[in-house]
This record gives sequence, structure tokens and C-alpha cells, in this order.
Amino acid sequence: MQHPVDLEDFEVGQRHEIGTFSMEKDEIVEFASQFDPQLFHIDEDAAAESPFGGLIASGWHTCAKLMRTMCDAYLLKANGAGSPGIENISWIKPVRPGDVISVVRETKQINPSRSKPDRGMVLSHYTLTNQNGEVVMTMTGWGMMFRRGAGKSKQA
Repeated sequence: MQHPVDLEDFEVGQRHEIGTFSMEKDEIVEFASQFDPQLFHIDEDAAAESPFGGLIASGWHTCAKLMRTMCDAYLLKANGAGSPGIENISWIKPVRPGDVISVVRETKQINPSRSKPDRGMVLSHYTLTNQNGEVVMTMTGWGMMFRRGAGKSKQA
């Protein structure tokens, strides 16, 4: 059995392609209808007249799909303790129906805890590109990870 992903599994500068996801018109409209019902997310005719020139995904939908990709790639195997927050999210280019988004994760910083030596923090930067190689979103955020053999993550 492979060990869970622990703090020791991260190295500053390490880069990994962690997965891809697609954005389809029906799911874009469904998500936005419930959570971000701006017309350029839910109405093709109104979107065509918007500055975007067509239907686009909510940035929050892209974030939700990124979260699922992170879970599938490593978080569900992680000896982790959640996250204290996100430092930055940038929506750089619109995500459109039919786009296939690739995600690269890079470790930017590792901070072992001084007060709780069984854990530490990992700062990760995510770059999302579409099928044309254009950056559509970036996100930088912290994750709390236990050291190998410590913690009781329910994910592991």
C-alpha cells in the first residue's frame, strides 16, 4: 500500500501536471444558473452582445473544477488538514464551452510549523491553460499537511 501524501513529499520548485477537465455548455449554464446567474454565463443571445462575444463559464465554476482536479490528483490521498486560505485567484481569459483545461501545480514555499512540529504549510501555485496553450486562470493558495506518520487525516 502506498503511503499518503505527506509534507515530506513536497519540494520547492517541484512542478506537476495534475490533470485536465472540460467545460461543456450545459454544465456552464447549470452551474451559473444556480450560483452566478449573470447573463453572459446563462443566456447565449445576451452573451453574444456582451463584451465577451459569447457564453463563458463563471470563474467560480472554473475554481470548483480545479478543486475537483486537485482532489483527484492528490488531495484525497493527502495526510492533510485543510487550508487556511487562498492568496490570489486571477481569471485571465474567458473559459468557453468546449474548452479543455490543463492544470499544472508548482510548489512555491514550504513552512514547517514551529508550534506544531507534526505539520507544516505548503504554498502551491496553479496555472490553468486551455487547449490552445493560453493561460485562463492562476491561483496561489496554502495547504496544511502533516508530516509522515503524524496526523489522522480521514482522507488517507
